[in-house]
Amino acid sequence: MTSATVEPVTFDPYDYGFHDDPYPIYHRLRTEAPLYHNPELDFWALSRHSDVLAAFRDSNRLSSANGVSLDPAAWGPHAHRVMSFLAMDDPRHMRMRKLVFKGFTPKRVAEMEVRIREITLEHLEPALALGSFDWIDEVAGKLPMDVISELMGVPVADRAEIRRLADLVVHREEGVLDVPADAIDASIRLFGYYTDMVAQRRAERADDLTSALLDAEIEGDTLTDEEIIGFLFLMVVAGNETTTKLLGNALYWAGANPAEYAKVVADPELVSDWVEETLRYDTSSQIVARTAAVDLDYHGATIPAGAKVLLLIGSANRDPAAFDDGDSYVIDRNGGATLASFGAGVHFCLGAHLARLEATIVLAEFASRVSAFDVDADGIARVHSTNVRGFAKLPITVEVS
Repeated sequence: MTSATVEPVTFDPYDYGFHDDPYPIYHRLRTEAPLYHNPELDFWALSRHSDVLAAFRDSNRLSSANGVSLDPAAWGPHAHRVMSFLAMDDPRHMRMRKLVFKGFTPKRVAEMEVRIREITLEHLEPALALGSFDWIDEVAGKLPMDVISELMGVPVADRAEIRRLADLVVHREEGVLDVPADAIDASIRLFGYYTDMVAQRRAERADDLTSALLDAEIEGDTLTDEEIIGFLFLMVVAGNETTTKLLGNALYWAGANPAEYAKVVADPELVSDWVEETLRYDTSSQIVARTAAVDLDYHGATIPAGAKVLLLIGSANRDPAAFDDGDSYVIDRNGGATLASFGAGVHFCLGAHLARLEATIVLAEFASRVSAFDVDADGIARVHSTNVRGFAKLPITVEVS
């Protein structure tokens, strides 16, 4: 055995080497330390599929009230101001979620399908005409935020700046173990923008989600301006970034496995399977946090009440106990366990349907036009984040059908 395999496993979510490829670490955690403790960064971590899914569903003992991020500045009783109902427990969480659902309905999302396709082609067709282009810059980094802005009612002229600020919110420089100054500044600017937008809609309604949230009401209970602004900001962080990364990861792994991409070109019905396999194999949201409300016993050790607990979604989705040959990217994979990608239980992602719809439309339009493509490995750049996994740059060269 090498010294590397003898030494105890070390897991640091801020480490750039971990960002490059977290899966060997996840494998060791599942095998050697299914309950892992990092005293320096003051967290515990669960990595097995069964533990992660059970933890998602155990919302009474694993609280969300301090937020879902490892970053200290985003952690604490104030977390709901930037993460909305993601950082609440019931009954506060369920009240907020039900009111938001009055505006952010499946019907409203489904009615976006035609517009999502139009926005997709606005970005995709000029990019494909170039032959070689950066998938993130030209398509994946633009579409999700444009769709969210369309839903909210953000004017087209403002959307590029909103995208730029949204990118700054999640990026982390190497060695910075908290929310950096640029991210704080971008967050303040976004809050200011959405504050103004809510004030405008309160004065005069429009046919958009912001107005629908202002009108949402259950037995006389309505959302405050602060609650609406918090939800709009949550969509920027949770809805925009994760879908951008999903689209990037889908192209990257299909490029690394051309035989798998060929399956989709031959059978367009497999596009939804392409989305699901990417969500499993290399999901955007890799890690979310909880707070232990009571002492919790796992694998012969105890997480003390009040401790920060990380749920390793990326690890759960590769667990061989849940997915046969989980380290292989197989688009037409049959069966398997429940994906951890959108959580489970009362906090199951409210935007899962929108993310899947966007990804399916974009990838279907791509596969219908591109017979094959290559990824320029030398031009790749990763986003560095403690919870989101994906690319800042993904240059590709396409063969247009």
